[in-house]
Amino acid sequence: MERKIIELIARDRLEIPLSSMYQKVKSAKSKSAKSLAQLLDGQKYESERVFAHVTEEDQQKARGMKEAVAEFCEQFPKYGKILTGKIEEKRTLTEQHLYFGVRAGSRLTTEDYIGVMTSLGLTEHTARSLYPDLLNVSRKLAKEREEDRSTIVGKYEEEI
Repeated sequence: MERKIIELIARDRLEIPLSSMYQKVKSAKSKSAKSLAQLLDGQKYESERVFAHVTEEDQQKARGMKEAVAEFCEQFPKYGKILTGKIEEKRTLTEQHLYFGVRAGSRLTTEDYIGVMTSLGLTEHTARSLYPDLLNVSRKLAKEREEDRSTIVGKYEEEI
C-alpha cells in the first residue's frame, strides 16, 4: 500500500513541471503558427528542409448549446420556457476525493521518482538525467507541500 501511495505522490509532483512545460510549449506553438501564417500572407514557402502554407477549410461544426436553446425557445416558446427551467435547475454533484501526502520529516527518494519515470516509458538513463531538472522546476512552481493533496476518483449525481 505504501509503495502505491509513494508512486501517486511522485506522479503528482512530476505532473506539475511537465504540465507547466506543456502549457508553455502549446502557447508558444500557437503564437508562432499565427505569426508565420501572417508572414506567409497566402503564399507558399518551400526550402530544402521545410515547407509551409496556409489553407482555408470549411468545417461542419456542431451548433453551440446556447445558440440551439435560444433558437428552440424562439420556435417553441412554451416548451422553451420548460427547457430553460430544466437547464437552470440545480443538481448536487458529489465528488469522491482521495487525499494523500508525505508525513512531516519524510521524503520521497530519488529511486521513488526514477521508478515512476521508468514506469512511464523512460529509460533509466533518461529518467536519471531528467530527474534533477524536473524536481527543481517542481519546487519552483509549487510551494513546499505540507498540506494534503487530493485527486478526484469518482463523481455521481444526487437527486434533490
